[in-house]
Amino acid sequence: MLISIAEIEVRYAETDQMGVVYHANYLVWCEIGRTKIIEEMGFKYAEMEQDGIMSPVVNVQFSYKYPAKYGETVVVRTWVEAYNSVKVTYGYEIVNQEGKVCVTGTSEHVCVMKNSFRPISIKRKFPRLHEAYEKVKKK
Repeated sequence: MLISIAEIEVRYAETDQMGVVYHANYLVWCEIGRTKIIEEMGFKYAEMEQDGIMSPVVNVQFSYKYPAKYGETVVVRTWVEAYNSVKVTYGYEIVNQEGKVCVTGTSEHVCVMKNSFRPISIKRKFPRLHEAYEKVKKK
């Protein structure tokens, strides 16, 4: 199983008046993690979109455990939790510099054709991507 690591410095604009990261910003950080793991698998989202494939989010589940704060560096760990040729579930863990887990969660994505928004079989349409997902997914 591949676990991608992305370091993020918490910016002031990502926090509220208490200096705590606003909850929706964790979604942005997870997108950074997804983009990185896809690149580590040998692909790029931008190229997939040029090929007419989109990967919309269909479900997100987060558990907030400890606040990340302005001035900290956090680590976003991302992996492929599940994959079935149509749907991909990514897992996340965001940890602060003290090693405290701030957020855990998952996001589910379905690959669709850009022009019709109809789901596709990654296995049939992009066999190389299918093989990459099969290779890195959680066993």
